[in-house]
Amino acid sequence: MVILGILIRWKLPVIALISISAIILLGHNALDFIETTPGFSPNFWWDLLHTGYFKPYEFAPHHFVLLIYPFVPWTGLMIAGYCAGRVFSSAVTQEQRFRILMYSGFAMILVFGILRFSNIYGDPIDWTSQSTYWKTFLNFINVDKYPPSLLYLCITLGPAMLLLIAMEKYSNAFTKQISIFGRTAFFYYILHLYLIHLLASIAFFARGHQLSEAIESAKNLPFLFLIPGEGFELWGVYVIWFLVLLILFPICKWYDVYKSRNKAKWWLRYL
Repeated sequence: MVILGILIRWKLPVIALISISAIILLGHNALDFIETTPGFSPNFWWDLLHTGYFKPYEFAPHHFVLLIYPFVPWTGLMIAGYCAGRVFSSAVTQEQRFRILMYSGFAMILVFGILRFSNIYGDPIDWTSQSTYWKTFLNFINVDKYPPSLLYLCITLGPAMLLLIAMEKYSNAFTKQISIFGRTAFFYYILHLYLIHLLASIAFFARGHQLSEAIESAKNLPFLFLIPGEGFELWGVYVIWFLVLLILFPICKWYDVYKSRNKAKWWLRYL
């Protein structure tokens, strides 16, 4: 987010931003080939720029810095998202927007299908045939999110663009309310991390665990409040997800109003 802000303040032309984004998103999976070379050992900078597997690094006795996200690919995606905002400007008609989204969406899905089937490039783990067609299909679409591979972006953003075309035709009370999350996406994202962590700690202690167990289970990471093997069924995960949405909706609604009334505050553009 900081890098994106710097690039915007440099007032780089859109074509330059698109070029930077394309180089990152299309090329960062080339680093996967380096990782497969014999004797390769990642370090802090490699994890920061490419991998980011929630790995702690000790920079002083009992003090750690935790890498949570791969820095480069997500930055490339944010730049692409910023540039894509022009598709929704008043200078673009609805017909033009639908055409751009449709061609882009189908192109991404096609690229995903070709590259994924070939197992040549775009994801570090090849797909393989499984015991059933359904399992083979699941293996085929099981692509890396951390770091976000080219194929992951294609198969998520492609259908999302087609969904945007369908959803824009509807305007009702539900769409107006749910769009609040879209206008406060990063704000919601930050809050939901703390809320889910709080709910996890409540569930952890409700099961009868002690604080010492949380410390031991997390090792060098922040308290995870998780014992291996414990957790919720899938339906329970959806219940928690819906609960988080309900809790954070009024807060996001308030922030949406605050943001619209204080457009002069530059920092609100990044949150």
